[in-house]
Amino acid sequence: MLKLQKSRKQHLIIFTPYPEAGKTKTRLIPALGDIGAANLQKQMTEHTILEVNKLQHKSAIAVKVRFTGGNGELMQNWFGLDFVYQTQGEGDLGERMMRSLADAFDNSAEDVIIINTDCPGLNSQILTTAFEQLQCFDLVLGPALDGGYYCSGLQQLIPELFSQIQWGTAQVFSQTVEIAQKINLSSVYLTTLADVDRPEDLPVWQQIWKGIG
Repeated sequence: MLKLQKSRKQHLIIFTPYPEAGKTKTRLIPALGDIGAANLQKQMTEHTILEVNKLQHKSAIAVKVRFTGGNGELMQNWFGLDFVYQTQGEGDLGERMMRSLADAFDNSAEDVIIINTDCPGLNSQILTTAFEQLQCFDLVLGPALDGGYYCSGLQQLIPELFSQIQWGTAQVFSQTVEIAQKINLSSVYLTTLADVDRPEDLPVWQQIWKGIG
């Protein structure tokens, strides 16, 4: 079994919106209402943070939270001073991910993984596996059932992976894999997980929530 090399500088970037009623998880508003949809995002982000905390108990991994909406003070009030907070900035998802990766590598990171907070099945074990696999592969991807991905890991910035992608569609994962193959990257895929974005996805979170309770 692979072991984490603690000497490597490992960074985890969490992409999340600040939960604001009427602006967060808008596709769930018809089922949950403005406040209910925002509360669901809040709960799922907190669940992800708990799993990240478990990961940090296993290895010295630097964590940065990249957020949309809200501000740094609101994020600190939410999760405290243990993390670094920074806005995702402008642009499409690919541009924001590239910016975050470039910042991490500019700050001496060697293994960088970006995750979102929409897949409640993401846990510390999967994150541990992702960092382990990143020592052997150029690209680590966590596919989502909706055709996107919830996790992307790299040892260097590869801009091609974040351009010419139809973000927000069911082609994101397949297009990324195709690009990786064209530029001869060695790739490995994690467990496929379900996103919670639409009313029909709610049972995915309800199952996790029962387990927490």
